[in-house]
Amino acid sequence: MQFGLSLPQFDAFGDVRKLVELAQVAEEAGWNGFFVWDHILFDDFWRPVVDPWVALAAIAMATEHIRIGTLVTPVARRRPWKLARETLSIDRLSGGRLILGVGLGSPEKWEYGFFGEETDNRIRAEKLDEGLEILLGLWSGELFGFQGKHYQLEEMRFLPTPIQQPRIPIWVAGMWPNRAPMRRAARYDGAIPLKSQGTLSPDEWREVLAYTDSQRTSEEPFDAVAMGVTPGDDPKRASEIIAGYADAGCNWWVEDISPYGYGLAWDEYPWPDGIAERLEDRIRQGPPK
Repeated sequence: MQFGLSLPQFDAFGDVRKLVELAQVAEEAGWNGFFVWDHILFDDFWRPVVDPWVALAAIAMATEHIRIGTLVTPVARRRPWKLARETLSIDRLSGGRLILGVGLGSPEKWEYGFFGEETDNRIRAEKLDEGLEILLGLWSGELFGFQGKHYQLEEMRFLPTPIQQPRIPIWVAGMWPNRAPMRRAARYDGAIPLKSQGTLSPDEWREVLAYTDSQRTSEEPFDAVAMGVTPGDDPKRASEIIAGYADAGCNWWVEDISPYGYGLAWDEYPWPDGIAERLEDRIRQGPPK
């Protein structure tokens, strides 16, 4: 089992220097992954927000071995060729440590609608699928052109190629029990199934993996990425929680380092006093091994 962290890149963590500091703390504490959210606005509280790719560049330079990436990038609101350049650059800068988490992105109103971009889930899913095809083609370093419904590329070659081969790992997020996101995940390198309320149980994970396994055509390794909260001050209880997910077939546990994992409602603002310090303490306590 590998252990990662997922942090919002806004509010108390809406500063590149703070994220770099926390990534260094996470590496020293024994975490295997440090992942930041990818939002432009998030909501209409007008929070301080930093660009995740700028933050990841700084984190790549300040750490040595911890995996880094986004959880998750809404591909439909990014130009796939721009995202290809960003991911190639971070992968090489980090020495091949990048993992790209992708999904439709939410909340749609602020992440898309405020900029006059498409909010329809079906169309965003089409753009996500085309965007992923473009990423693979451009990452290949071979001559590549694309003629899709939403994107058209003249034949071109992107260099340099990623350090990681055959590609930068792609983890796909989506709401379970919706099958379409997990079919998409099965074509790539990992699944991050989520629930609108709460955390998937180990039994639900068994259903997810039975389904994704039925859709897989590749023999390459596949990451099953569970997310949730464990008590850093109760190692025995934390180990019991993790054991259930490991038994279900998960090979990554990503700790939710956000106030929403600790009971804050999505529409509450600002963060309560002391919550940022509590979240930072959870990073220092280390993974629930």
